[in-house]
Amino acid sequence: MDYIWDTPSDVSKRLADKLRSIRKRKKITQKQLAERSNVTYASLRRFERTGNISLESFVKLAMELGVIDEINNLFTRPVYGSIEEVINEQKS
Repeated sequence: MDYIWDTPSDVSKRLADKLRSIRKRKKITQKQLAERSNVTYASLRRFERTGNISLESFVKLAMELGVIDEINNLFTRPVYGSIEEVINEQKS
């Protein structure tokens, strides 16, 4: 799926929607998740509504919802844009 026309806000909101879906599937309320993850209730509500949250709070939520492995696996497979990038990686 190519999201070339997405804005950072679009991506953030999509992440928020995914975490909200996981939270609801696990039947955890916003207040429960906020308490368990040590993220303020207001921050969690704002995140689910707008996608706006600090990276640290996002990671706390992902950890509490049991999806931290997906975060840890980001960028593990290199995507090369040119042969030059491949060569540069081999040099480092």
